[in-house]
Amino acid sequence: LQHALKAMGIPCFLGGMARGLLGRHCPIHIMQRRRDALKEADVVVLAGTVCDFRLSYGRVLNSRSKIIAVNRNKTQLFKNSDAFWKPTVACQVDPGTFLISLQEELGGDYHCPSAWPALLKGRDLEKELANKKKADEPTDKHLNPLKVIYELDEVMADNTVMVADGGDFVGSAAYIVRPRGPLCWLDPGAFGTLGVGGGFALGVKLCKPESDVWVIYGDGSVGYSITEFDTFVRHKVPIIAIVGNDASWSQIRREQEPMFGTSVGCMLSHADYDKVAAGFGGVGFKIDRSNGSKVKEVLEEALASSRQGQPALVNVMIGKSNFREGSISV
Repeated sequence: LQHALKAMGIPCFLGGMARGLLGRHCPIHIMQRRRDALKEADVVVLAGTVCDFRLSYGRVLNSRSKIIAVNRNKTQLFKNSDAFWKPTVACQVDPGTFLISLQEELGGDYHCPSAWPALLKGRDLEKELANKKKADEPTDKHLNPLKVIYELDEVMADNTVMVADGGDFVGSAAYIVRPRGPLCWLDPGAFGTLGVGGGFALGVKLCKPESDVWVIYGDGSVGYSITEFDTFVRHKVPIIAIVGNDASWSQIRREQEPMFGTSVGCMLSHADYDKVAAGFGGVGFKIDRSNGSKVKEVLEEALASSRQGQPALVNVMIGKSNFREGSISV
């Protein structure tokens, strides 16, 4: 599948478990400004992508574009097609098989004109620079979450598998970290069914013991499966977890406060999750402003502990950022 996409040279936006399909750095993998690209494209292939809330129910698609929809499930294939969009061609088939067969049929006769992916990649780089500038902005207290995520991406090795379990912190990470390869990113799915982190990490590490397995937690979601550190210790499953701790269900709070004027049900405390992990026999680390200049060093220490057979958790005190304002949460 990776070969087929590269051979056709079509710019790709990857979501869900498709993240990492094209590796960490690929000229046709585009991460930013998807809405703009969809409005300008002559042809859009929805390869397993569903026109639900993630694509504004199809409203982000240009009515003048030719839309090729591909999905195994007929209901998902035509979801909301009578309301805001309509496929030019609809194929009820496995998306991976479709793309491979398409490339084989085209052979060497087709390659996307290089100017189009180059334009989108240029926008990608512009947005990346803007994100890095935002990562350098001071926060009211504690650390800038974007800065922490950039440091995390630098520490992760090429054999890393990432397990995402959270809301705001994980949503920010999805824009910044780059999965290293195919099937190296697992997340709670479209509806954010939190609590998968511990179980996913356990399964991945048992199936791929040679890989570094990082769980990226929010401080709300970590409460669902932090007790699995008992399992990790007893069964010698040395995963690494990082918790973005802002003492809040921030993804909900971000929209709830302006809409209803209250943060009821959204507030948490800056709990010592590092001590919880240590209490189960793992290794706990804490990062705040007192050692905020050594984020990378602490993350590397946690990684070293994991490679020596000890599960590790890094509890990072983070401040507020407006990076994800406007994201869907309620």
